Amino acid sequence: MTAAPPSGTEEPPSPLLVACALGIEQLALRSARRPGAAAPGPYTVLRTGMGPDNARRAVSGALGDPALAGAAVLASGFCAGLRPGMHPGDLVVAEETRGPEGATPCAGTEILVAALERAAPGRRVHTGPLVGSDHVVRGQERALLRARGALAVDMESAATLRAALAAGPRPVAAVRVVVDAPEHELVRIGTVTGGISAFRVLRSVMPAFLEWHRFSLLPRR
Repeated sequence: MTAAPPSGTEEPPSPLLVACALGIEQLALRSARRPGAAAPGPYTVLRTGMGPDNARRAVSGALGDPALAGAAVLASGFCAGLRPGMHPGDLVVAEETRGPEGATPCAGTEILVAALERAAPGRRVHTGPLVGSDHVVRGQERALLRARGALAVDMESAATLRAALAAGPRPVAAVRVVVDAPEHELVRIGTVTGGISAFRVLRSVMPAFLEWHRFSLLPRR
């Protein structure tokens, strides 16, 4: 889905690409627009499919489109929280993503945190490293990742941001909604309270993404 800039405004130099893996994530993000909410420029919600390989291929292909050349890229969707005290519906803003190829720093973390606190009042916003995996992580493997300093884990964010930067310099970030955590393990998305809560929070975050995008377009001094 692409939203055109409001009439009478100058089109910004780059659009926004929001990448997610699952159809339910795409549905939440696509239904997030609020009446009267002005986007700073065109944006696209891209469903990549599950896993790092699918994410890498989909993002690389999307950024090959001249309409998305230079787009800021934000990875989003659900994740597993790794630290005790996290709950379904909490938000994770990555300071960096970690994958097999190393760490990728994220841009505008403080802007995202502040914007998310306004977009989803009452929800906790956590910041820290977001680690990538090529499979669903459970049990002792989660404990090992937590011991290495990771805040949360998902399968696509690290690959998404790597693929985005491989296509050229641009602002990148990752925001995930906790769908399960150590004390609240999810069985199936959408069939338990935790999954429903996470879906509702994901529907609320697009205004924060647009605010981050607007900030990313400002000239740097």
